[in-house]
Amino acid sequence: MFVPAVRPSMIAKAAGLSADLIVLDLEDSVRDGDKAAAREALPVSLELLHGRSAAVRINAPDTAGFADDLAAIGSVGVALTVVPKVESPDDLTPLDGRPVLAMIETPKGVLAAARIAATPGVVGLMVGTNDLAASLRLPPGAGRTPLSHALQAIVLAARAADGWAIDGVFNALNDADGLARECAEGRATGFDGKSLIHPDQIAIANTAFSPSTAELDEANAIVAAARGGAERFQDRMIEDMHVEMARRLLQRAR
Repeated sequence: MFVPAVRPSMIAKAAGLSADLIVLDLEDSVRDGDKAAAREALPVSLELLHGRSAAVRINAPDTAGFADDLAAIGSVGVALTVVPKVESPDDLTPLDGRPVLAMIETPKGVLAAARIAATPGVVGLMVGTNDLAASLRLPPGAGRTPLSHALQAIVLAARAADGWAIDGVFNALNDADGLARECAEGRATGFDGKSLIHPDQIAIANTAFSPSTAELDEANAIVAAARGGAERFQDRMIEDMHVEMARRLLQRAR
């Protein structure tokens, strides 16, 4: 979940939420005039999270604040850096191989996603659906269907590099059903999780991306029944690949 790095009350609240990762934001959610203050607040902001898994999203490589952001995160020992609008592995060179979640938000980024995902230090890709839709000049209300090729390309690139694939944000804060549908679609596309912008979205996303009881029961049954090679399981044939998928699902649940 993204939290403005300049809002201590929101950060303190985020420490008690069930999001898997809190991303302290120096980019879109922080006004230009507040960015210096947000950088200066990082040590205190991280302390407010009380040891929670945290990352910092810096400003894009082609912005004036990029170098200042790198200096700020270097001084506080951030474990994971979220870099927006990555379009080439060269954009990540200044990070010297430190752990990065690279945001793919432009056509150039989509076309270079495989090379970006394979860059040393990159642990996964996150899609910036709002910026991607804007850069593709999609009309308002076009939905996600026109993005389907790009979304699948990003998942493919992340998987080829054995990294995470994180879906983009859902803007409508009061549309719980719409969020649930988009999360289900994201999981079906292969994403591991979703970027969030409000605490009320967390439970919906956690439910959608977590294995259901029925999925877990079947996975346990497949693992228990497996004897190696192709074999009949209930009304279908399974092989080692299906057993490995079941084990991966159980590991995800744990």
